[in-house]
Amino acid sequence: MSTQKLRWKLSGIALLSMMISACVASTPPVNVTRFHNAQASPIAVGTITITSPGDAETGTILEHGTYAAAVRRELQRVGYTEPVDDSKNSEYIARLTVQQSRITANGARSPVSVGVGGSTGSYGSGVGLGIGINLSGKPKDKIATEMAVRITRRADNQAVWEGRSWVEAKDGSPASQPGLAASKLAEALFRDFPGESGTTITVP
Repeated sequence: MSTQKLRWKLSGIALLSMMISACVASTPPVNVTRFHNAQASPIAVGTITITSPGDAETGTILEHGTYAAAVRRELQRVGYTEPVDDSKNSEYIARLTVQQSRITANGARSPVSVGVGGSTGSYGSGVGLGIGINLSGKPKDKIATEMAVRITRRADNQAVWEGRSWVEAKDGSPASQPGLAASKLAEALFRDFPGESGTTITVP
């Protein structure tokens, strides 16, 4: 390999590392709360089916499949498996809900649906002009994403574990996009499963 090609290759690797580092650095921490009674009755694993309330519910995002896949991956990591034949015969049910809301610069919050061709909303066209020019630009809205999972035993519909994780990220940032948000929320939610009950933790 010539010296010039080697320099180009090393430059490319360095640039990729900087981009990855910037992406990680821009990802905000996730808050997590779990509830269970594992101290008195250890949580058993087995076959499990993921269900959700559906996309028609107000505030429920449309990319539910992305979040369900992230939760499925984490459930398998901690020992659960999918039923081979019929999902209705699984030993456990994981009920998944994911909701997003938009938080404006003044703190107003409203539910949003993602994946319908762009976000909607008013940005205050009545702001006075001629006072000066704000070179910093308009403060970006934040997108708050919350994932909640409740694991119940199918035989008696008894909840054995439940938890939720949530994150706030600037609109348009990597952490506000379904792919990254789903993985980060699911990984944080099932970290050190079953986790400490009744305590809210922050996962970097």
